[in-house]
Amino acid sequence: MNLEKTFKDEIDWNFSEYGKLWTYNLTYFEYLNQQEMTPETGVQLIHDFIRKTDIIKDGLEPFPISLRIINWIKFLIKNNIKDTEIDQSLYIQSEILMDKLEYHLLGNHLLENGFALLFAAYYFSDEKFYKKATTILQPELEEQILTDGAHFELSPMYHSLMLYRVLDCINLIKENTLHFQNARYLSEFLQKKSALMLGWLQHITFQNSNFPCFNDSAPDIAPTPSELFDYATRLNVETKTVALKESGYRKFQNADYECVVDVGHVGPDYIPGHAHSDTFNFVIHSKGQPFIVDTGISTYENDENRHRERSTSAHNTVQIGEEDQSEVWSSFRVARRAKIIDLNEDKNTIKATHNGYARIGATHTRAFHFSEKEIFIKDNIHTKKNIPARAFIHFHPSVQAEIKDNMINTNVGKIRFEGCKSIELTSYMYAKGFNNRVEAQKIIITFEKDSLETRILL
Repeated sequence: MNLEKTFKDEIDWNFSEYGKLWTYNLTYFEYLNQQEMTPETGVQLIHDFIRKTDIIKDGLEPFPISLRIINWIKFLIKNNIKDTEIDQSLYIQSEILMDKLEYHLLGNHLLENGFALLFAAYYFSDEKFYKKATTILQPELEEQILTDGAHFELSPMYHSLMLYRVLDCINLIKENTLHFQNARYLSEFLQKKSALMLGWLQHITFQNSNFPCFNDSAPDIAPTPSELFDYATRLNVETKTVALKESGYRKFQNADYECVVDVGHVGPDYIPGHAHSDTFNFVIHSKGQPFIVDTGISTYENDENRHRERSTSAHNTVQIGEEDQSEVWSSFRVARRAKIIDLNEDKNTIKATHNGYARIGATHTRAFHFSEKEIFIKDNIHTKKNIPARAFIHFHPSVQAEIKDNMINTNVGKIRFEGCKSIELTSYMYAKGFNNRVEAQKIIITFEKDSLETRILL
């Protein structure tokens, strides 16, 4: 989380000065499985938590319980630790989880509940935990993994986290002699889902092994794509690649660049908490290095940074007037949202229209055409009103840009505009991760009429 706290005398498991997500991470116990953690220190930490269970607040919510169950079990098995007090606490927490499943939140939260109960089922040889786990995992993975393999919250970070858990569960079933009813079917089901998820991740991963940080995504939270592919190989899980479609992401690449664009709906429709107002956003890597980037996320707190990082103007797309395409509010809320109302594509071209600005009497069409050394983008605003429009392009912190006439010169490539009224080169705060922001450059292009042509020369 990039915020450090030293507890001198005793650990305050309710420490909240850095926000709820930091407190959650404190009680996940993910650090039990870091290489430098000794069995003795790990056991001491667990016992300290158990002794203070009666006063713990956020850490006893079902989501941190779920992650803690998995991390404790991994640690205990890895170090061959038999501890009656820890086992009793683990069993009680598993029963608490059974009574507090997050059906009110769904999505990755409910999946984590199911993954944890599967771990508890094998650890305690408990049929009731197994039955509840399967009643969650099978229908939810069927719902949450789209036909092109993406996790339906459309965040590469959460996709990677869910894929990691699915691989963990495959590993769990394979390495145990205990055979619950239909365990073989569950294992085969998980392998089919993970094959699709691996295929989607392979599609959108850049040559440098990073994924684009669309929606709520940040580095150093999930395992890297290369780590996940390696894990899958060790488990003999195959990768199944299908064409990118339902997720709304498309990738175009050649020897000089890689470009991922978003021409999909805000999703999932009933829980868009990790979505941003970023329809027609795009990111570009040139010769393996980031060039035009998503600005990323640095917080889940309901504050100015969170609101800005989810806004339209924080993405490489077009804002009409002062409105966001999709009305993002609070930390995890979306009201009226943009929908794709027209989509046409072929090998080197994609063109789409969204209706996010229909409430102010406008629609936005964006077309991409990809050639060997150039990416051509054309924006059209369809409206009978005189509403100003602005396009935004955000550069990676390593990129240095300057304006010359209607041209942007950078150390990576050039960008030329036609139909612009003004070009402003300014700065923004690029999120390198949670609570870690650095200054970078962006350009703001004001339209002269109803259309803008952008040529990115690489």
